[in-house]
Order: sequence, then C-alpha cells, then structure tokens
Amino acid sequence: MTRILITNDDGIHSDGLIKLEEALKDIGDVYVVAPASEMSGASHSLTLARPLRIRQLDSRHWSVDGTPTDCVTLALNKILSEQERPDICVSGINHGGNLGDDASYSGTVAGALEAAILGVPSIALSLVARDNFDFAHAAAFAVVATRKVLEEGLPEGALLNINLPPGEIKGVMVTRQGIKNARPVISEHIDPRGKPYFWIGEEYFNTNSVEGTDYHAVKSGYVSVTPLRSDMTDHSALTAIETWNYLKDSELLHKS
Repeated sequence: MTRILITNDDGIHSDGLIKLEEALKDIGDVYVVAPASEMSGASHSLTLARPLRIRQLDSRHWSVDGTPTDCVTLALNKILSEQERPDICVSGINHGGNLGDDASYSGTVAGALEAAILGVPSIALSLVARDNFDFAHAAAFAVVATRKVLEEGLPEGALLNINLPPGEIKGVMVTRQGIKNARPVISEHIDPRGKPYFWIGEEYFNTNSVEGTDYHAVKSGYVSVTPLRSDMTDHSALTAIETWNYLKDSELLHKS
C-alpha cells in the first residue's frame, strides 16, 4: 500500500490540509505531521534553541510545536516507523501562492524540500488566492500530481513546486521561477506597555509575468509546475567566478 506523508505551514487544522488529506486517501495510507499553529514564512528553518513537543491526535495525525521542516524531520526520524516510511511527501495546500522569490520564504515549500533532502520524493502545493479559498480543483489536481510522481519518480534532491489558479484549471505548464517585484513595508506601533513593535508586510507592483514563468502560467489560468532542488549552486556563474584573481587579493590581506 502506498504511504503518503502530509505537512504544511498553515497548521494542522487548516482547510487546505484537510481537503488534501481527503483527496489523497484514494491513493493510499495518509499520515499527517503538521505544525500545531500557523508557520507561514518560516522558510527552511529548523528549531535548535528550544525543545520540540509532539502531540499525537490519533493513529495517523501528529502536531508539532515547530516549523514544517521540524515536522518532516521528526516524521521521518522519530514518529513514523521504518515500515511506515512514506513513498512521497505532499506539503500544502497552502492558503496563497508561492510564486517566484516567495518560494524561498515558504514553509510549505520548505517542508517538501526537507523531505527531498531526506530521500523522499516531494510536492509543494499552493492555491494562488487571497480570499474565498475553494480547494476542490486544487485537491483534485493534487491526486493527479501525486500519482504522476509515484509513477515517474523525481531526480534525487528534486521537488515540484506547484501553484494552482483559483477556479477551474485550463491546463498545466512546466515553468521557471519568476521575479517578484515588491518592497518591504514596515509598520511601527506601540504596545500597551509603551514599547514599540514592528509588523513586516509587502507592497507589490508590476509583478513579473514573463512567458515561461510561474507568474505567467497562473495568471493565464494554468497550473504552474516548477522543479526545484536543494542544490542552490548557480552553475552558470561558476566559470566566471573561477576567473577572479583571489591570489592577488589574498596577498593584500596578509600585508600589515
């Protein structure tokens, strides 16, 4: 029987995760290990400065008071037995898109990335909407994508970052990451004790929707499927940087 691990960054009680689990039960045994509360924007952070607590809700559901990366690490190394080791990890369905540069901040993508690093094929799923989240079409596509990865496999260390448009799906495009045009907006306030606190937000402008990117695909009503991997090396820059004269600069460092 196929075994599927599910996680997310919106928390174990999020509607996107619940709809995803319901859909994937048609494929195999589903195990859910997800954050106890929302961890959006956690990226690929691992909790090292405090202990983590696992709460088992039933035989297939566990919550962790940590990040999506914590959840996957604990699922594969502590919670699930070797006999229960998943054939695939599916992270999501996220409430909101993880397009372009946002993928690097995403806890949803990070959960899938951690699974890929630990040798489990993985998918991250996000619904590109701001309100009125209807996960029906996204959950149905999650089944299609999960079956395809189980059948075809993925290169070692790779994952699929899948972003879905709201509503009906016109088709599927394999894309590259676009570029997010945004700037941080920091709001300063004073708490009841008179101390300042800050809230970080973003202001978007002229979002890049160049053909071939994830932005363009979703804007056109298509599912965006972007292969990502844990290797962050910019291979195209290797040759250029190899020509830099580090020897000359290192000699300058040793001059008194």
